[in-house]
Amino acid sequence: MSQPLPVRAPGASGRQHTMPEPPAGASPVLRARTESDWARFLRRGGGDREESEQ
Repeated sequence: MSQPLPVRAPGASGRQHTMPEPPAGASPVLRARTESDWARFLRRGGGDREESEQ
């Protein structure tokens, strides 16, 4: 009734698996978020510095 499975030979199957190339640079959404976070960081850092100088 049931036949044994065929014996597989070890080695490459002939298929090529490649990783997709990432897009060059950051996405516009990530870039906008980073710029807003950086501006907020600079504002917070600048406010602390002005208070400590007084």
